Amino acid sequence: MIIRIVKNINEVDAHAFKSFIDSNQNGNFFQSLEAFIFFTSVDTYNPLLVLAIEDDDIIGSLLAFVIRGNKLITGYLSRRCIIYGGPIVKNKDPEIVNKLLNQLDNEVSDKAIFSEFRILYDMKSYKEVFNSNGYILEDHLNYIVPIISTEGNKKLLHTSKRRQINLSIRNGAEIIEAKSLKDIEAFYKILSFLYKTKIKKPLPEFSFFEKFYSNKELGKFFLVKYEEEVIGGIMCPIYRDKIFEWFICGLDGEIKNVYPSVLATWAPIEYGINNGLKYFDFLGAGKPNVDYGVREFKSKFGGQLVNYGRFTKIHSKTLYNIGKSGLELIKKIR
Repeated sequence: MIIRIVKNINEVDAHAFKSFIDSNQNGNFFQSLEAFIFFTSVDTYNPLLVLAIEDDDIIGSLLAFVIRGNKLITGYLSRRCIIYGGPIVKNKDPEIVNKLLNQLDNEVSDKAIFSEFRILYDMKSYKEVFNSNGYILEDHLNYIVPIISTEGNKKLLHTSKRRQINLSIRNGAEIIEAKSLKDIEAFYKILSFLYKTKIKKPLPEFSFFEKFYSNKELGKFFLVKYEEEVIGGIMCPIYRDKIFEWFICGLDGEIKNVYPSVLATWAPIEYGINNGLKYFDFLGAGKPNVDYGVREFKSKFGGQLVNYGRFTKIHSKTLYNIGKSGLELIKKIR
């Protein structure tokens, strides 16, 4: 078995890689060829693809990206390696997973303060091999909504959300697909304000959203408009039969009987109904037994609650603790 690190799409047989991911039952957007190309185009994301090859065939892959902020000190202390939905391996072979993890750690241990696997499918069978490589599995929840039909999905909604959708539409709000870069700029302005005042976590630069919008194959931007003004929206990657919530925002509470975040969440479900998709994935709902208002909100859309967890490995405990303390301080100051 040969393990290769790929940092440029020209270094890999794109067709073979795409075929491997697309044919695997655990294949997903965040491990796809399209995602690799996208992350390569974003300045603050440094993607690397770890491949396991045997007899010239790909038998395992792991797409990771190292992120750092664009400010000197906070950027240095926020360096992290994030892996969504990986690894993808043939026959769920733990030995392949072990080889991929070894190579990943060798590559990123001096570039990232910690590595985190944000799991999109049940990986508990890999727990032992992750533990042997220094990773800890922590509980982390998510909701996955089955896409059925307009009538079926509206029945799955909590009565409050069904009422809020109907009220919002009745009072003049509408859901549209983004039609111009100006729409994306309006979405980003609301999203930036939300991250600065409430979420208080790093947000990618505008170019990240601009490049996602420019590549129509990656997914969709759904916007909520009221009197021709953008008041909310959601950015959704699409892969095979699944659509994901990646970034979402809304000017909630500013217009009577209009609920932009509710409409923005309903938008990908409605799109999925009309376009033959099967699942809407919220990409996370926080830790169990920890108060998280967003989880309560997400629970109202009829999804199945899953606890796939997250695998985390800290590469530098000193920098990790400094960065964590700094982030908490920034939250309090803001």
